[in-house]
Amino acid sequence: MLNQLLYRSLTPSLLFSRPFSSTLFVKGISFSSTEETLTQAFSQYGQVLRVDVIMDKVRCRPKGFAYVTFFSKEEAAKALLELNGQLVDGRVVILDTTKAVKHNRPDSKPDQTVEGVPNSQNKVIPES
Repeated sequence: MLNQLLYRSLTPSLLFSRPFSSTLFVKGISFSSTEETLTQAFSQYGQVLRVDVIMDKVRCRPKGFAYVTFFSKEEAAKALLELNGQLVDGRVVILDTTKAVKHNRPDSKPDQTVEGVPNSQNKVIPES
């Protein structure tokens, strides 16, 4: 029964039930991974346009995840199916689809405001 559940969870129809983009979220990357090593690993599945390794600014090393953007959705789908759960730079990586809108939005602002802290859209709320 467990094998059936695992098999069903990996079927392409379930993987692609969300809106699919050409950007993949890569979780579990090595702390020694770089943009170059990830580009090399993913380029065998299609043309890689961009790799964003999210860095820990305090430790000056990757946080353990990255975003990989392919030229087309089909190339990203191929990488998702073939590279998910495989070794990259000595670590097993987990791939997932992302919404490209959430990633790399320079104009994004926090949704919540803290009382007493100025926000560009709100005035300072005086404490009572």
